[in-house]
Amino acid sequence: MKIKLVSIPVGDQEKALEFYTSKLNFIKKIDIPVGGGNRWLTLVSKEEQDGPQLLLEPAPKDFEPSKIYQKALFDAGLPYTQFDVEDVQSEYERLIKLGVEFSVKPIEMGTAKLAVFNDTCGNYIQIVEVL
Repeated sequence: MKIKLVSIPVGDQEKALEFYTSKLNFIKKIDIPVGGGNRWLTLVSKEEQDGPQLLLEPAPKDFEPSKIYQKALFDAGLPYTQFDVEDVQSEYERLIKLGVEFSVKPIEMGTAKLAVFNDTCGNYIQIVEVL
């Protein structure tokens, strides 16, 4: 069993594509129309282009329970998912310069350093560095 794809809910796939590629430096892997203005739209890390794909899932647009769940996590300040980085402080500083808003500035917690930002698409995302 392998993890090949994970999804993240986004209300606007085009806005999400812009944020995740221009700010987070992911690259588009697959972009196929699936009807109703929706796309099978996946991204990958530049460092692992054959690694797991991130599906920008338009569920909140078409599936009310997804919208409710996403909003509940956001309102509680909880990250929807996390991405590993080599250096949280450096990544934080790079993203701040790009206008990314953080709800949690870099902080050490046990054997990890983390920070949490708003992806502008209805989600908080945590970045983590293993110390």
